[in-house]
Formats: sequence, C-alpha cells, structure tokens
Amino acid sequence: MIITEVRKELTEHIIPFWNKLRDDENGGFYGYMGYDLALDKKADKGVILHSRILWFYSKAYITLKDETLLGYAKHAYEFIKNHCIDYEFGGVYWMMSYKGEPVDTMKHTYNIAFAIYALSCYYNACGDKEALELAYKLFEDIENNTLDEYGYREAFDRKWNIVSNDALSENGLQADKTMNAILHLIEAYTELYKADKNEKVAQRLKFQLSQMRDIVYTPETNALKVFFDTAFNLVGDIHSFGHDIEATWLMDLACDTLGDEELKKQFAEMDLKISYNIQKIALENGALNNEREKDKIDKKRVWWVEAESVVGFINAYQHSGDKKFLESAGSVWEYIKAEIIDKREGSEWYSEVSFDHKPHDWKEIVGPWKCPYHNGRMCMEVISRGVDL
Repeated sequence: MIITEVRKELTEHIIPFWNKLRDDENGGFYGYMGYDLALDKKADKGVILHSRILWFYSKAYITLKDETLLGYAKHAYEFIKNHCIDYEFGGVYWMMSYKGEPVDTMKHTYNIAFAIYALSCYYNACGDKEALELAYKLFEDIENNTLDEYGYREAFDRKWNIVSNDALSENGLQADKTMNAILHLIEAYTELYKADKNEKVAQRLKFQLSQMRDIVYTPETNALKVFFDTAFNLVGDIHSFGHDIEATWLMDLACDTLGDEELKKQFAEMDLKISYNIQKIALENGALNNEREKDKIDKKRVWWVEAESVVGFINAYQHSGDKKFLESAGSVWEYIKAEIIDKREGSEWYSEVSFDHKPHDWKEIVGPWKCPYHNGRMCMEVISRGVDL
C-alpha cells in the first residue's frame, strides 16, 4: 500500500507544487514561500536549494520516465550552470539574488557536494556530457582546495581562504568539520561514481567512508558524532537522530555502488547497529524525535528527519529481514500523512511540527534548505526498493 501512496504523493502533490515555483522570467525557481503560503518572487535563491531541485527532477525522471520532468531539470541545470558556478575561482556560490547575481560568495564543501550530486544525477538521467564535466570540475575544486592533513575543511571565502563555519554549526557551537559534510560528500561521490566508475572518485569515496567508520562512528553507543574541530576532536555533546538514520542507507548505498564486498559487509553490520539504536531511542509515538543535546531530547518532528527515517528503516529491513523495521517505517509514514503533509491548497509539507502536532508557523514552506529533496527522495526510494508495507 505504501508504494501506491507515495507514488501518488510524489506525482500528484510534490511534483505539481514545485512545478509552480519555476521562474521563467529570471531563471531557476523561486526562493521563498512563507508559512502563510505567500510566494516571494524577489527572494534570494539558494544554491543548495537549486542543486536539490536539479537532483529531484533528474531522479524523478529516472524513476518515473516522464519526459516533462527533464524539462524542469534542464531549467534548474541552466540556472546552476549560468549563475551559480564560480568559473574564475572555482566552486559554487552560497546564495544568488532572484536575478541570479551572487549575493553571498562563500564557498562551502557541503554546498559544492550538492552541486556535484545534482550535476551527476542530471548526467545519469539524460547523458549531458557538459553536466558531467562540470561535476568533475567541482570534484577537483573540492579535492584541490579543501583538504588538510585530517580531512575536508568546510567554509571558505570566494578565494578559498578559511572562514568561520557558521553555515553548518548550530546549538551555539562552532565546528570546523561536521559529520553532515562528510555524509553528503559520500552521497555526491556515490552519484558521480555511478556516472563512469572513475577510480579516483572511488578512492576518495573510500576515504570518506573510512572517516565515518573510524572517526565519526562511536561503537560504544552505536551513534555518529556530529561536530569536530579541525583535528577531529569532538565539539559538544549532540546526537542527531535524523542524520544517523539517513547515514545508514547512504553509506550502504555507497558500498553497494562501489561493489566492494568487504566494505559492504563492514558497513551493513555497522549501519544495522545504528538503525537498531535509533529505533530504540528516537522513535516515539510513531515518529522520530529530532536530536539529543546533552541530557535534553528535542522532540519536534522535522520534515526531513521523518522522510529519511522511512527510507532508513526500510533499508534496515532489507539488510536484516527484521519486520519490526517495516513496522517502524509504516508508523512514520502514517505520521507523515497525518501531521507533516500540509493539507492546505497550494502548500506542500510543513517544515516542523511540535510533539503535540502543532505546525511551527515561523518555519517556511520553501526556503534555502526547504526543498523537494528529502521528501521526494523518500517517495522515489520506496518506489524503487519495491518493499510494500
């Protein structure tokens, strides 16, 4: 039943909503819609948002084979190619004006990773070699400009001088390196490796996986650390439940894509331990709590956390055969249908909902981070995995 339901959600709700945000006058897609559903056509346009939109339409075409989706993908691609890439100094900008002019020229490893992810998927969807060339350009920009003796630094100015990593730091903490950036490098390099099985990409992907296994993962608690200084000393005491369950299936996918049997075995075991832990400590009243900071549990329900948990629990079932994971995936999907999907005409999903089911009306429906990537991907993963509930 879930496959039928998520296909309907994808094709009759999520895709039509984002289709209407296409900006044919200035390029790309409109950058902001508030909780009140007022569309700001002159809002700045996030580069992360546009990479995620390009990925979404490309993957939707691969999944659904609807030719109209490629037109939307190409529209997003043209905006990224013509406006978001810094052809002088490398990388991509952080934020564009509604007309496609740079308004924040920060270079961020996480942001560039999403551009690689999107451009690679667009190539895998339609075979546009220019898109693959741009993906490799950005791959080299990361490899040549961000590495130190420990791993990938994250935040830079336009000319690659290190700046404060405010974009991914939170909870009042300042981090030089984050689990989140490593995870999405893995995601990006997996998609790039799919394109043409490049050995250098494979080696860098294996390096990133080794960092997750040997540095980020904590065997004693079966959890992933979140924030680090540049030498990977831990900063703060935070456990991000959503990132843990998202990481399990993305790391498994990376190992499957590489075809490395030893890595597949290692990560399948590790990722199952993480999945069991999240199921045990974070699943409450049918949905996933957000995170733990020290001894405080943040119980708000966040759109992307719930979406990723559905995929993560299905992935855990596929690796273990434990039907309790299917029950968990089903309960979260029921919660999403009841509480996260916004039933108002002209809306999509709420960004956040309180533990007692009240939407957070200060959170946008569309913004630099609020996009069709997590929820759209959940639908497509459920469809492609073929596991019904």
